[in-house]
Amino acid sequence: MSNKMSPHFLTFQLSLLLIFLLCTTITTTIAQPAPAPGPPPPTNITKILEKASQFTTLIRLYGITKVGDQINTQLNNSQQGMTVLAPPDNAFSSLAPGVLNSLNDQQKDELIQFHVLPTFISTAQFQTLSNPLRTQAGDSTYYNFPLNITTNGTSVTLITGVVNATLQNTIYTDGQLAVYQVDKVLLPMNLFGPQPPAAAPAPEPEKKKKKKTGDDDTPATDSTVSSSVDLRIGMHGLMGGLIGFIAMFYL
Repeated sequence: MSNKMSPHFLTFQLSLLLIFLLCTTITTTIAQPAPAPGPPPPTNITKILEKASQFTTLIRLYGITKVGDQINTQLNNSQQGMTVLAPPDNAFSSLAPGVLNSLNDQQKDELIQFHVLPTFISTAQFQTLSNPLRTQAGDSTYYNFPLNITTNGTSVTLITGVVNATLQNTIYTDGQLAVYQVDKVLLPMNLFGPQPPAAAPAPEPEKKKKKKTGDDDTPATDSTVSSSVDLRIGMHGLMGGLIGFIAMFYL
């Protein structure tokens, strides 16, 4: 009997080895757990607006005022959420020439902060909000930074006292940040509205005029009355003494 293996037997053994190795590789691959998903990237309002396009002017103002950095910091360090009202480039271009350039740095900051609400507001929540809305610009009294809304079905109108703007569409929302496109730049009363009327000065108290001595209607004081009585008593005493002295010569 020959000890030499036939070619068919060798091929069979190699096939078994290959099947074993293949099964081992598949089993190892299946047994390995899938890697855990990494943390989501931090929210960046500038990248959101860049992706949406047509917000070049707003992005530039975010950089000048640092409001973009403030939004990102607050979103990534708070659970309160935020809502951004974003006017597109054509809304800024429809402003009167030189309007933005006429504002100083603080006024530009107030203008952009006026477009940020410090809580997350869904489109449905606009139907139940109370006026005035509080913005990042602060004081919501009439001559400062009031922002009111009216709704008609799904239509939302934003009223500043200077302009009425319409909420057009949702650019981004994730339950923490909502970004809505508006058709006009929201111009606050403090920067673009009529100034409050100046308060009228308080009337000065009337000063009593001093009357000249000897006026007929000058009221008599206690000292004047006392002097007059003393003078009358003195005159009566003098006359009585004089009459008595004359009577001595005739008696």
